[in-house]
Amino acid sequence: MLKHRLVLLLFAALVSGAAQAGLFDDDEARKQIADIKTQVEANQKAFDDRMATFDATMKDRILDLSQVIDGLKQDLTKLRGQIEVLANQADTIERKQKELYVDLDTRMRKLDQAFQEKVAAPEREAQKEKESYEAALNQFKVGNFQASIAAFQTFVVNYPNSSLLPSAQYWIGNAYYATRDFKMAIATQQKVVASWPDNPKASDALLNIASAQAELGEQKAARETLRALIQKYPSSPAAEQAKQRIKR
Repeated sequence: MLKHRLVLLLFAALVSGAAQAGLFDDDEARKQIADIKTQVEANQKAFDDRMATFDATMKDRILDLSQVIDGLKQDLTKLRGQIEVLANQADTIERKQKELYVDLDTRMRKLDQAFQEKVAAPEREAQKEKESYEAALNQFKVGNFQASIAAFQTFVVNYPNSSLLPSAQYWIGNAYYATRDFKMAIATQQKVVASWPDNPKASDALLNIASAQAELGEQKAARETLRALIQKYPSSPAAEQAKQRIKR
């Protein structure tokens, strides 16, 4: 009986110990779970706080970035406007430069043309002068003396400063002589001697004057003219002829 009780007591003690052990283990697990839950909640709270801080920071940064982007857009718009203005100005400057170049080129062409005409004008005038003189002389050579006189007189009027003027006047005198208008021949040749005494035609003019005087029967005047020729132009071919005539 005692043995049975001891067995019962032992069993009860075992059951009681097991029960107490089971209760102890369950509380510990709950405690651990509670601790883990608390830790998770703390971590979650810390995460949420960090996320909130991060969100606020990111919002600020996004706002700053948005403002920066807006500012850049405004600057870009201004730059585009400035580029457009500068492009228009460049087009205007280029157009004006082209217009200036065209105007300058036109003026330079006109100046060059005027210069060429100015340079060529004396040559053309000299050529016309020469042609006019030769045309009058050709009339004399073919015996058209009146036409030669008219042509040379026109030459004298048109070219009063010509170096050929003494020769033209001389040939007018010769043409008058050829038409036997001796008085006009003398008057014309005297003008050569008086106006251009240093010209080679002056000595020839004196010789022709002497010839016209001789044709008029003015022998004494003719001899005086020949002597004046020899005295004034002793080295001229006309002086040699004058000497021969005096001898005759």
